[in-house]
This record gives sequence, structure tokens and C-alpha cells, in this order.
Amino acid sequence: MVQSNGAELTEHEAELYDRQIRLWGLDSQKRLRSARILIAGLNGLGAEIAKNIILAGVKSVTLLDDRKVTQEDYCSQFLVPQSSLGSNRAEASLTRAQILNPMVELKADAEALDTKEDAYFKEFDVVCLIGASTAQHVRVDTICREANVKFFAADVWGMYGFCFSDLQTHEFVEDVVKYVVVSKPHEKFKRETIATAVKRTLEFPPYQCLLDFNFRDASYARCLKRNGPALPVQRVLQKFRDQEQRDPAYAKREEDVKKLLQLRDTLAPEIISDPSFDHVFAQISPVAAIVGGVVAHEIIKVVSQKERPHRNVFLFNPDTCCGFVDTIGTEK
Repeated sequence: MVQSNGAELTEHEAELYDRQIRLWGLDSQKRLRSARILIAGLNGLGAEIAKNIILAGVKSVTLLDDRKVTQEDYCSQFLVPQSSLGSNRAEASLTRAQILNPMVELKADAEALDTKEDAYFKEFDVVCLIGASTAQHVRVDTICREANVKFFAADVWGMYGFCFSDLQTHEFVEDVVKYVVVSKPHEKFKRETIATAVKRTLEFPPYQCLLDFNFRDASYARCLKRNGPALPVQRVLQKFRDQEQRDPAYAKREEDVKKLLQLRDTLAPEIISDPSFDHVFAQISPVAAIVGGVVAHEIIKVVSQKERPHRNVFLFNPDTCCGFVDTIGTEK
């Protein structure tokens, strides 16, 4: 056994996670080994997040999804085999997910998110919702805040990616780098880099702050000019999901684009151009991989308490092919 602060990893675990231990330390790896993660929504983005979390070596991952595997899932959902068409998406993902890391406890839950009682979410250390409605985001985030459970909401619509995090009061360790002059007088100038671990604390607002945020305010104009309208587009797409009980479908492309433009004219007139909704169908695999990697990295940072987490919105803008972090509802 490898021991530290009363906790322990087996020799096999220490060997398996050797590179990670070298990266963020033994204590951080053991925090990961005791973490219980809920991933609700096993579309392409959910599969990417699950993959990275499982490979990192957490204690357990629960895959929650009551939806069936469709042809659309094969665009980016690599955990479901071709033979699973029509079967439950969480259950179909279980076998391939377990192969990634047999040491992680995996469970598939085929029930609907809305059927879960409050106590269900309090059993986890981190809850991540993908493809949820606004009402579900608000409800689960409120439960998580009461139980001090870290909350993430993430989505991909075509080429647009989004993640919101509510970590409440989050403590972490950050390496602060300083340059120290080590040369003596009259010697060739020489300095060394010294990293000191410093404990930090950040406060995060609830999901409601994202709903209350006014991106049409003049103070947000600079961010819109610099990063594009990814946040207003996210608001329109989320509103479409709430109203239609589904995401935009390519089979109904003309009809859905018309509805999206109507919502745009109500929520964000003169901010979003018409072509912005040309690429919001299905889940494009590269975008799911990018956003899934970012979300999983944030979950790993939160659980390990190593490095500063993003506060508090990550967005991927297809117009610039870049992701950026914005601070919503809290002081920067």
C-alpha cells in the first residue's frame, strides 16, 4: 500500500495513476479515488465527460439517462455500439465505459431525471447535467447548494458548446510562481523559478444568476465584441428546448430555424445574426470532445482541489473556433 495522511492506494493503483500522481500529487489523486460523480445525459458530450472522468480514476460514476439510442447519437456517442439502437442510452454505454477503467465503480440508471428525489443527488460529490431543461437546472442546483454538492450544467448544440459551474464556496491550492535572483554581485545575472502552494477560496453564484443576467446591457458590449454572441445563442437554444421539449432537429431544419429566429428577436434582437443558427443541429463530435474535455478537467480540478477552476461559464464559439471563460453573476 502507498499511504498519505491516513489514506491509501494499492500498489496497482499507484502504478496505474503514476503520471497523474506526478502531475498533481498523491493527496489529490486519493481525493479523486473517493469521489462519486453523477453524469445525467449520455449523449455525445456526456460520453466525452464520462470517458475522461473514468480514466482519471474516481471512485464511482453513475450514468443517468432514460432516453433511447437513436441514429443521431452515432454522430458523437462512441460508448454505444451500433447494435444498441433503440435501447436505453445509459445501459448501452456501460460496457464500453467499464473497459476504460475496470477499477472505477460504474452504474447505469435508466430512470428519468425528474423522477429522482432530492436525496438522490445528495449522495454524490459532483452532479453534472447534460441536455436538461432550465427547470431541471434550477431544481438540481438548488438541491446541490443545500447539500454542498458541486454542480455543473453542460451542453453542445451542433457547433456551440456551453458549461456552467456552481461550486458554492470552493477551496483549492494554487501554485504561485516567483522569480528569485540567485546570482551574486558582479556575477552573470541568474534567477530561478520557485513555485509556492497557496490556499485560495472562491465564491460561486447559483444557476439562477445566468437566467437573471442581462447580456443586452451596455456593460457587456465589450465582451460581445471580443468573444461573439455565444452566450445569447445559448440562451435562445435553451429557451427552444424548454418550449419544444427537444433540441433543434435537422429533419425539421426550416421549421426550427424559423422558431429560433423568432426567439432571437424576442431575447436578443440585433445581437445574433441569422446564420448563427445554421450549425446547431445534432452534436458535432470535435466540439463534444473539446467541451467534454474542458468540463471533465474542471470536475477533476474541483475534486482534487488542485488549480483554480473556471468561474463560472465556459462557451465555445464556432465563429472563432475558440472557447472562452466568462464571469456571470459575480465580481471578476
